[in-house]
Amino acid sequence: MSDPIEYARNNEQRHLAELQAFLRIPSVSTQPAHDADTRAAAVWLAEMMQQAGLENVAVIDTERHPLVYADWLHAGADKPTVLIYGHYDVQPVEPLDLWKSPPFEPTVRGEYLYARGASDDKGQVFVHVKAVEALLQTNGRLPVNVKFIVEGEEESGGESLAAFIPANKEKLAADVALISDTAIISPEQPAIVYGLRGICYILLDITGPSRDLHSGSFGGGINNPLNVLGHIIARLKDEEGHILIPGFYDRVRPLTPRERELLARFPLDEEKWLAETGAPQVWGEPEYTLVERLGARPTLDVHGIIGGYTGPGAKTVLPSTVHAKISMRLVPDQDPEEIGRLFTQYVHQITPPSVRINVQVVHGAPASITNLDIPAMKAAATAYTKIFGREPVYMREGGSIPVVAEFQTHLGLETILMGFGLPDDRIHAPNERIYLPNFYRGIQTSIQFLQELAEE
Repeated sequence: MSDPIEYARNNEQRHLAELQAFLRIPSVSTQPAHDADTRAAAVWLAEMMQQAGLENVAVIDTERHPLVYADWLHAGADKPTVLIYGHYDVQPVEPLDLWKSPPFEPTVRGEYLYARGASDDKGQVFVHVKAVEALLQTNGRLPVNVKFIVEGEEESGGESLAAFIPANKEKLAADVALISDTAIISPEQPAIVYGLRGICYILLDITGPSRDLHSGSFGGGINNPLNVLGHIIARLKDEEGHILIPGFYDRVRPLTPRERELLARFPLDEEKWLAETGAPQVWGEPEYTLVERLGARPTLDVHGIIGGYTGPGAKTVLPSTVHAKISMRLVPDQDPEEIGRLFTQYVHQITPPSVRINVQVVHGAPASITNLDIPAMKAAATAYTKIFGREPVYMREGGSIPVVAEFQTHLGLETILMGFGLPDDRIHAPNERIYLPNFYRGIQTSIQFLQELAEE
């Protein structure tokens, strides 16, 4: 048997050229002008999967952008099946004038490859296609059974995949899911994300008078909706960050001593982190560490307030209607629907009868957490250690990847989040990039992971 890792090392320049071809396709899923490009990216990826030796490769049409499916299922019934997820669509590139090189002309500068989608997520999902290729080209088989499902709407809602998963449980059946759409700590320090927060996103509309009113003529007799909104927001949290909605914390899964010990090992330099934010001081629940607050505790934040006069000069009106956008990041065992109900009940309770209020729950997704003791988690830790030369640290990510919860809900799958990006990859921003040594090591780590999993 040949060495697939050696094969990957010997083909690094070809893999780079192929990734650059992938990145040249402007698959911006949110912009209808790029619909044909988004489909072209799906077709291109399917062709690369076919060339890698995967079977049953299919571009699956949906109401919006296609899914790409492929598999290789000859390892045997006694070997686990891994469902590998990724997305081939990318964020819009504006503002263009801030890019140092065109976003869809992949450019190598130093050890970085710059292009939209380089890290999020074309570069990272391509890692696994090349890992499978290396194993099939050298050994003629994979050590485990593998399925791929790659979507084209992750950056624009993911509705097509969300509908596809529950309708295709048998097709997607597996023992564990694998996703590379996260970052590690540094080029030298790998990390495994074992938890993601969920979300509940709210729109508030408060209406007082039927039209804007002169504040001199009506002030003192009409309750200003902006003032009411300020009072409501002030009653959502205390000054230390504790959320005041009754029942909000009832289902929060407590951090175990083991988790607090693992998270305490996370190498976060608070002074450096604070300097990067530009804020004068860290803030939050004092009974939890900063690392715990950033990924393992629920939050509530106001993202926008709309209402009243905000143009130049003065205009003294009582606005008729005002709006607020609010989200709550959720942790395991909190149900987004229940949180939406609790929020709605509480806000109606504290709203005075002098105004009318409407609460709209826009969307929600549950949190997810992976059992640290499953074989795939151990295989991931071993693979990182062997390729990077250092054991990974463990972290709970503050953001959300909704498909992780969907895999858990509909397929009963735990997910391994084995990322190869870096915190400064500038995803969603101009000059997005991927650190090329991590791209190459990512391919090797994926190979090692599949081999280790076969032995667990």
